Amino acid sequence: MSTLVAPSYEAVTGWERIPAGYSHPDVAAVAVDSKDRVFLFCRSDHPVMIYERDGTFVKSWGEGIFTMRTHGITIGPDDSVYCTDDAGHSVRKFTPDGKLLLTLGDNAGKPSDSRYDGSNLTTVARGAAPFNRPTNLAVAPNGDLFVCDGYGNARVHRFSSTGKLLASWGEPGTGPGQFMLPHGIAVDAQGNVLVCDRESDRIQVFTAEGRFVREITDVQRPTQIVLANGFMYVSELGWRAGQRSFTSGPS
Repeated sequence: MSTLVAPSYEAVTGWERIPAGYSHPDVAAVAVDSKDRVFLFCRSDHPVMIYERDGTFVKSWGEGIFTMRTHGITIGPDDSVYCTDDAGHSVRKFTPDGKLLLTLGDNAGKPSDSRYDGSNLTTVARGAAPFNRPTNLAVAPNGDLFVCDGYGNARVHRFSSTGKLLASWGEPGTGPGQFMLPHGIAVDAQGNVLVCDRESDRIQVFTAEGRFVREITDVQRPTQIVLANGFMYVSELGWRAGQRSFTSGPS
């Protein structure tokens, strides 16, 4: 029987050749297209910064479009670029060169009414329509788009590839199908939807229709999931002293 060997990585010092006058003190997300070009989604004056695989700078775009709370970036199978703007309450699809193709939701730029008061996610009183501080998007094998929403909501929204809202599910709470900050999302080859319920220390798994299947609990404040080559990669934020999980108690 063969032994499964986990991939390894090595840091490449000085990889990025950033142009003079550019900076990105906070990179919210990273994605790679089919040409191995690297897209940074930044909370800076140059929101989307693109590099070749060797670190050569290509271009930037998105200036003046996004808030300083850029959050998630996803590149689809056709190299379309999906950008989730947390404070902008919007999810938009662009060409790789930054041409706007599609805006999801009927009220982009305006928070939906989840009763969130803007200060604390515990004030989210109900699941609401798209969007209230959305976080990330995943593209399903059939082209459907799944958005986790978010800091000011407690829902997952399913859209068609053309942007039609097909379904939404989720309410605030810690039970099956409830969320205390749906933060990261992925869809596997079978169409199952995996959602990082960050403040509840778990990943919930659903069918494409939103039926709860199971949960994965050996994680701590999971923020995002990437599925690749038979592995599930999960980034974790971790708890600092004095913070508490909604399912595990104080750290």
